[in-house]
Amino acid sequence: MTPDRIATAQACLPLAFRDPPAVRARKIALWTLFVGLFCWCLYDFNFSPERIWTGLGRLGRVLSFMFPPHIWTTWEAWAEILNGLGETLSMAFLGTVLGAIFAFPLSFLGAKNINRIFWLRQGSRRFYDVIRAFETLILALIFIRAFGLGPLAGILAIAVSEIGTFSKLFSEALENTSKKPVEGVVASGGSRLQTIRYAIMPQVLPVHLSILLYNFESNVRSGTILGIVGAGGIGFLLSDRISAYRWDEAWSIIFLIIAMVYLIDWLSGLVRTKLIGQADLAK
Repeated sequence: MTPDRIATAQACLPLAFRDPPAVRARKIALWTLFVGLFCWCLYDFNFSPERIWTGLGRLGRVLSFMFPPHIWTTWEAWAEILNGLGETLSMAFLGTVLGAIFAFPLSFLGAKNINRIFWLRQGSRRFYDVIRAFETLILALIFIRAFGLGPLAGILAIAVSEIGTFSKLFSEALENTSKKPVEGVVASGGSRLQTIRYAIMPQVLPVHLSILLYNFESNVRSGTILGIVGAGGIGFLLSDRISAYRWDEAWSIIFLIIAMVYLIDWLSGLVRTKLIGQADLAK
Protein backbone atom coordinates (compact mmCIF):
# COMPACT_ATOMS: atom_id res chain seq x y z
CA MET A 1 0.00 0.00 0.00
CA THR A 2 1.68 3.17 -1.22
CA PRO A 3 1.11 6.66 0.23
CA ASP A 4 -0.62 7.72 -2.99
CA ARG A 5 -3.15 4.91 -2.78
CA ILE A 6 -3.79 5.71 0.89
CA ALA A 7 -4.41 9.36 0.03
CA THR A 8 -6.77 8.34 -2.78
CA ALA A 9 -8.70 6.05 -0.43
CA GLN A 10 -8.98 8.81 2.17
CA ALA A 11 -10.33 11.20 -0.46
CA CYS A 12 -12.94 8.67 -1.60
CA LEU A 13 -14.00 7.41 1.84
CA PRO A 14 -13.17 10.13 4.40
CA LEU A 15 -15.48 8.74 7.10
CA ALA A 16 -13.67 5.39 7.04
CA PHE A 17 -10.48 7.05 8.31
CA ARG A 18 -11.91 9.29 11.04
CA ASP A 19 -14.70 9.31 13.57
CA PRO A 20 -18.15 10.56 12.55
CA PRO A 21 -18.99 14.13 13.62
CA ALA A 22 -21.24 12.93 16.45
CA VAL A 23 -18.46 10.76 17.90
CA ARG A 24 -15.93 13.59 17.62
CA ALA A 25 -18.31 16.00 19.31
CA ARG A 26 -18.90 13.53 22.14
CA LYS A 27 -15.17 13.04 22.64
CA ILE A 28 -14.55 16.80 22.67
CA ALA A 29 -17.36 17.29 25.19
CA LEU A 30 -16.00 14.55 27.48
CA TRP A 31 -12.45 15.87 27.34
CA THR A 32 -13.71 19.40 27.99
CA LEU A 33 -15.67 18.16 30.99
CA PHE A 34 -12.65 16.24 32.31
CA VAL A 35 -10.25 19.18 31.94
CA GLY A 36 -12.81 21.59 33.44
CA LEU A 37 -13.41 19.31 36.44
CA PHE A 38 -9.67 18.88 36.95
CA CYS A 39 -9.04 22.63 36.86
CA TRP A 40 -11.97 23.34 39.17
CA CYS A 41 -10.65 20.84 41.74
CA LEU A 42 -7.24 22.51 41.65
CA TYR A 43 -8.86 25.90 42.18
CA ASP A 44 -11.24 24.72 44.92
CA PHE A 45 -8.41 23.08 46.89
CA ASN A 46 -6.22 26.20 46.58
CA PHE A 47 -3.60 24.40 44.52
CA SER A 48 -1.41 27.41 43.82
CA PRO A 49 2.32 27.50 42.92
CA GLU A 50 2.96 29.81 45.88
CA ARG A 51 1.39 27.37 48.32
CA ILE A 52 3.31 24.42 46.82
CA TRP A 53 6.59 26.32 47.03
CA THR A 54 5.94 27.30 50.66
CA GLY A 55 5.00 23.74 51.54
CA LEU A 56 8.15 22.35 49.93
CA GLY A 57 10.23 24.75 52.02
CA ARG A 58 8.57 23.57 55.22
CA LEU A 59 8.97 19.95 54.15
CA GLY A 60 12.66 20.56 53.58
CA ARG A 61 13.04 21.91 57.11
CA VAL A 62 11.23 18.88 58.55
CA LEU A 63 13.47 16.52 56.58
CA SER A 64 16.54 18.36 57.80
CA PHE A 65 15.48 17.62 61.39
CA MET A 66 15.35 13.89 60.57
CA PHE A 67 19.03 13.61 59.74
CA PRO A 68 21.11 12.10 61.07
CA PRO A 69 18.67 9.35 62.17
CA HIS A 70 18.53 8.56 65.84
CA ILE A 71 20.17 5.37 67.09
CA TRP A 72 18.98 4.12 70.45
CA THR A 73 21.81 3.21 72.79
CA THR A 74 19.99 1.39 75.59
CA TRP A 75 18.16 -1.91 75.58
CA GLU A 76 15.12 -0.31 77.25
CA ALA A 77 14.72 2.09 74.31
CA TRP A 78 15.17 -0.68 71.77
CA ALA A 79 12.74 -2.92 73.67
CA GLU A 80 10.02 -0.27 73.42
CA ILE A 81 10.49 0.05 69.65
CA LEU A 82 10.71 -3.70 69.04
CA ASN A 83 7.63 -4.26 71.20
CA GLY A 84 5.75 -1.71 69.05
CA LEU A 85 6.83 -3.47 65.85
CA GLY A 86 5.77 -6.80 67.33
CA GLU A 87 2.37 -5.43 68.32
CA THR A 88 1.78 -4.08 64.81
CA LEU A 89 2.81 -7.37 63.23
CA SER A 90 0.65 -9.39 65.63
CA MET A 91 -2.28 -7.05 65.09
CA ALA A 92 -2.07 -7.51 61.30
CA PHE A 93 -1.64 -11.28 61.59
CA LEU A 94 -4.52 -11.87 64.01
CA GLY A 95 -6.84 -9.50 62.15
CA THR A 96 -6.09 -11.19 58.82
CA VAL A 97 -6.56 -14.70 60.19
CA LEU A 98 -9.80 -13.86 62.02
CA GLY A 99 -11.19 -12.14 58.94
CA ALA A 100 -10.33 -15.14 56.76
CA ILE A 101 -11.91 -17.60 59.22
CA PHE A 102 -15.25 -15.79 59.12
CA ALA A 103 -15.07 -14.93 55.42
CA PHE A 104 -14.37 -18.46 54.19
CA PRO A 105 -17.85 -19.91 54.89
CA LEU A 106 -19.55 -16.63 53.94
CA SER A 107 -17.88 -16.70 50.51
CA PHE A 108 -19.84 -19.82 49.53
CA LEU A 109 -23.10 -17.91 49.98
CA GLY A 110 -22.03 -15.31 47.40
CA ALA A 111 -20.79 -17.69 44.69
CA LYS A 112 -23.42 -18.38 42.05
CA ASN A 113 -21.98 -21.80 41.17
CA ILE A 114 -22.37 -22.85 44.83
CA ASN A 115 -25.45 -20.97 46.04
CA ARG A 116 -28.31 -21.15 43.52
CA ILE A 117 -30.77 -19.21 45.73
CA PHE A 118 -30.89 -15.78 44.10
CA TRP A 119 -32.13 -13.69 47.04
CA LEU A 120 -29.67 -15.31 49.47
CA ARG A 121 -26.76 -14.85 47.08
CA GLN A 122 -27.57 -11.21 46.36
CA GLY A 123 -28.17 -10.52 50.04
CA SER A 124 -24.77 -12.01 50.87
CA ARG A 125 -23.05 -9.87 48.26
CA ARG A 126 -24.71 -6.72 49.53
CA PHE A 127 -23.57 -7.70 53.02
CA TYR A 128 -19.99 -7.83 51.71
CA ASP A 129 -20.46 -4.36 50.24
CA VAL A 130 -21.80 -2.94 53.51
CA ILE A 131 -18.79 -4.20 55.47
CA ARG A 132 -16.32 -2.96 52.87
CA ALA A 133 -17.95 0.47 52.92
CA PHE A 134 -16.44 1.08 56.37
CA GLU A 135 -12.80 2.12 56.21
CA THR A 136 -10.50 0.31 58.63
CA LEU A 137 -9.58 3.60 60.29
CA ILE A 138 -13.26 4.37 61.00
CA LEU A 139 -13.77 0.91 62.45
CA ALA A 140 -10.70 1.39 64.64
CA LEU A 141 -12.10 4.65 66.06
CA ILE A 142 -15.39 2.87 66.81
CA PHE A 143 -13.71 -0.09 68.51
CA ILE A 144 -11.36 2.19 70.47
CA ARG A 145 -14.46 3.89 71.84
CA ALA A 146 -15.99 0.52 72.72
CA PHE A 147 -12.98 -1.48 73.97
CA GLY A 148 -10.48 1.22 74.88
CA LEU A 149 -7.00 1.98 73.62
CA GLY A 150 -4.70 -0.85 72.60
CA PRO A 151 -4.14 -3.55 69.97
CA LEU A 152 -7.51 -5.24 70.55
CA ALA A 153 -9.33 -2.41 68.79
CA GLY A 154 -6.90 -2.63 65.87
CA ILE A 155 -7.30 -6.40 65.59
CA LEU A 156 -11.09 -6.14 65.51
CA ALA A 157 -10.99 -3.28 62.99
CA ILE A 158 -8.76 -5.25 60.60
CA ALA A 159 -10.77 -8.45 61.07
CA VAL A 160 -14.14 -6.85 60.37
CA SER A 161 -12.79 -4.99 57.35
CA GLU A 162 -11.19 -8.16 55.97
CA ILE A 163 -14.41 -10.15 56.34
CA GLY A 164 -15.98 -8.06 53.59
CA THR A 165 -12.86 -8.05 51.41
CA PHE A 166 -12.08 -11.74 51.76
CA SER A 167 -15.70 -12.81 51.29
CA LYS A 168 -15.92 -10.94 47.99
CA LEU A 169 -12.54 -12.13 46.67
CA PHE A 170 -13.06 -15.72 47.82
CA SER A 171 -16.53 -15.90 46.23
CA GLU A 172 -15.17 -14.52 42.94
CA ALA A 173 -12.43 -17.15 43.01
CA LEU A 174 -15.08 -19.85 43.51
CA GLU A 175 -17.07 -18.55 40.53
CA ASN A 176 -14.03 -18.54 38.25
CA THR A 177 -13.19 -22.21 38.69
CA SER A 178 -13.23 -24.60 35.74
CA LYS A 179 -16.31 -26.79 35.27
CA LYS A 180 -14.42 -29.79 33.91
CA PRO A 181 -13.25 -31.16 37.30
CA VAL A 182 -16.79 -30.62 38.63
CA GLU A 183 -18.26 -32.61 35.74
CA GLY A 184 -15.72 -35.37 36.37
CA VAL A 185 -16.64 -35.71 40.05
CA VAL A 186 -20.38 -35.62 39.26
CA ALA A 187 -19.94 -38.26 36.54
CA SER A 188 -18.18 -40.46 39.10
CA GLY A 189 -21.21 -40.27 41.38
CA GLY A 190 -19.90 -37.66 43.80
CA SER A 191 -22.26 -35.70 46.02
CA ARG A 192 -22.47 -31.90 46.09
CA LEU A 193 -20.15 -31.67 49.09
CA GLN A 194 -17.68 -34.05 47.45
CA THR A 195 -17.79 -31.92 44.31
CA ILE A 196 -16.88 -28.83 46.32
CA ARG A 197 -14.19 -30.70 48.26
CA TYR A 198 -12.45 -32.51 45.40
CA ALA A 199 -13.24 -30.40 42.30
CA ILE A 200 -13.54 -26.78 43.42
CA MET A 201 -11.38 -26.38 46.51
CA PRO A 202 -8.11 -27.59 44.92
CA GLN A 203 -8.56 -24.88 42.28
CA VAL A 204 -9.25 -21.99 44.67
CA LEU A 205 -6.94 -22.74 47.59
CA PRO A 206 -3.81 -21.35 45.86
CA VAL A 207 -5.78 -18.21 44.98
CA HIS A 208 -7.03 -17.89 48.55
CA LEU A 209 -3.50 -18.26 49.87
CA SER A 210 -2.20 -15.58 47.55
CA ILE A 211 -5.02 -13.23 48.64
CA LEU A 212 -4.28 -13.89 52.31
CA LEU A 213 -0.58 -13.18 51.96
CA TYR A 214 -1.11 -9.99 50.00
CA ASN A 215 -3.71 -8.66 52.44
CA PHE A 216 -1.46 -9.55 55.37
CA GLU A 217 1.25 -7.34 53.85
CA SER A 218 -1.31 -4.56 53.38
CA ASN A 219 -2.60 -4.94 56.94
CA VAL A 220 0.89 -4.47 58.36
CA ARG A 221 0.88 -1.01 56.80
CA SER A 222 -2.71 -0.43 57.95
CA GLY A 223 -1.72 -1.46 61.48
CA THR A 224 0.78 1.39 61.54
CA ILE A 225 -1.95 3.91 60.72
CA LEU A 226 -4.29 2.39 63.31
CA GLY A 227 -1.61 2.82 65.94
CA ILE A 228 -1.54 6.55 65.28
CA VAL A 229 -5.22 6.87 66.32
CA GLY A 230 -4.66 4.86 69.52
CA ALA A 231 -4.78 1.19 68.51
CA GLY A 232 -1.29 0.52 69.80
CA GLY A 233 1.73 -0.77 67.94
CA ILE A 234 4.55 1.12 66.29
CA GLY A 235 2.16 3.73 64.92
CA PHE A 236 1.46 4.96 68.45
CA LEU A 237 5.19 5.42 69.09
CA LEU A 238 5.60 7.18 65.75
CA SER A 239 2.76 9.57 66.54
CA ASP A 240 4.25 10.24 69.97
CA ARG A 241 7.67 11.11 68.47
CA ILE A 242 6.12 13.41 65.85
CA SER A 243 3.99 15.19 68.45
CA ALA A 244 7.11 15.80 70.54
CA TYR A 245 9.03 17.07 67.46
CA ARG A 246 11.60 14.31 67.87
CA TRP A 247 12.01 14.02 64.12
CA ASP A 248 15.26 12.03 64.20
CA GLU A 249 13.57 9.26 66.18
CA ALA A 250 10.51 9.46 63.93
CA TRP A 251 12.68 8.87 60.87
CA SER A 252 14.38 5.89 62.53
CA ILE A 253 10.96 4.39 63.30
CA ILE A 254 9.82 5.01 59.71
CA PHE A 255 12.94 3.24 58.44
CA LEU A 256 12.22 0.24 60.68
CA ILE A 257 8.63 0.11 59.40
CA ILE A 258 9.89 0.13 55.80
CA ALA A 259 12.37 -2.64 56.61
CA MET A 260 9.64 -4.73 58.28
CA VAL A 261 7.27 -4.36 55.31
CA TYR A 262 10.07 -5.28 52.90
CA LEU A 263 10.96 -8.35 54.95
CA ILE A 264 7.34 -9.51 55.07
CA ASP A 265 6.98 -9.00 51.33
CA TRP A 266 10.10 -11.10 50.73
CA LEU A 267 8.98 -13.88 53.09
CA SER A 268 5.46 -13.99 51.61
CA GLY A 269 7.01 -14.33 48.16
CA LEU A 270 8.97 -17.34 49.39
CA VAL A 271 5.82 -18.86 50.89
CA ARG A 272 3.87 -18.38 47.66
CA THR A 273 6.67 -19.97 45.67
CA LYS A 274 6.88 -22.90 48.08
CA LEU A 275 3.17 -23.66 48.45
CA ILE A 276 1.72 -22.52 45.12
CA GLY A 277 4.65 -23.31 42.88
CA GLN A 278 6.91 -21.24 40.70
CA ALA A 279 5.11 -22.32 37.54
CA ASP A 280 1.75 -21.07 38.81
CA LEU A 281 3.24 -17.76 39.93
CA ALA A 282 4.72 -17.19 36.48
CA LYS A 283 1.33 -17.47 34.77
